[in-house]
Amino acid sequence: VQLQASGGGLVQAGASLRLSCAASGRTFSSYSMGWFRQAPGKEREFVAGISRSGALTRYGDTGKGRFTISRDNAKNTVYLQMNSLKLEDTAVYYCAATFANVLSGAGQVNYWGQGTQVTVSS
Repeated sequence: VQLQASGGGLVQAGASLRLSCAASGRTFSSYSMGWFRQAPGKEREFVAGISRSGALTRYGDTGKGRFTISRDNAKNTVYLQMNSLKLEDTAVYYCAATFANVLSGAGQVNYWGQGTQVTVSS
């Protein structure tokens, strides 16, 4: 599967942004999906994961209460709604796909998409 992330940009602190990740192929619903991010000089960290049907979600500590992951299997797309953005949310955001039940770590990832830059300014 090929993954194409979009929706990043430059926003002010407190703003909202929605990332999208479009997947190629006809087996999108076979994959659990998720988002990771990597800030300069830091390791890639788990942001959110969602099961194949969308019924189960998991979040990393940084996004709990502010980020919401969702998916539309008819559109082969997974989304990350980010609210109340903070300066420390500045990073390259990557979407990922896995055969695991629910994505919760980088070790489970089978496919990575290219990143989309999110920059939060004061």
